[in-house]
Amino acid sequence: MAQNEFSVSSSTVVNAPAEVVFAVLADPRKHSVIDGSGTVQGEISGPERLVLGSRFGMRMRKGIGYRITNTVVEYEENRLIAWRHAMPARWRYELEPEGEATRVTETFDYAAMLPKLVARTGLPAQNLRSIEATLRRLKSHVEEHRD
Repeated sequence: MAQNEFSVSSSTVVNAPAEVVFAVLADPRKHSVIDGSGTVQGEISGPERLVLGSRFGMRMRKGIGYRITNTVVEYEENRLIAWRHAMPARWRYELEPEGEATRVTETFDYAAMLPKLVARTGLPAQNLRSIEATLRRLKSHVEEHRD
């Protein structure tokens, strides 16, 4: 687990090559499968494979139901993908090969928002717990569905 003043992140090692892990992250239809926050409800719209500039939407639920549209704002095939919605916070996944496995680091970066206010809401700590759960689900999904 890592945390700086305006972001929280955590890492895990997935026993699969980076391209296999990246394929899951770049497929918005898999996001409800790996989501550790419990907020992604499905009904995904957008391309089957995300690239820089892709827009994708989904139905969410956190107390009440709502829809959100995200845009991919950082992208490097099999290494990095990040997106944001109307709020300028970013959800970033960085992949680093480690032999036959891949270290995956997920970060919630809220520096572009009102970071001191966001920090007081408890959202970073809540998102860190969600990140850790997402990484566990990602690892499990990739390792169980690998041929």
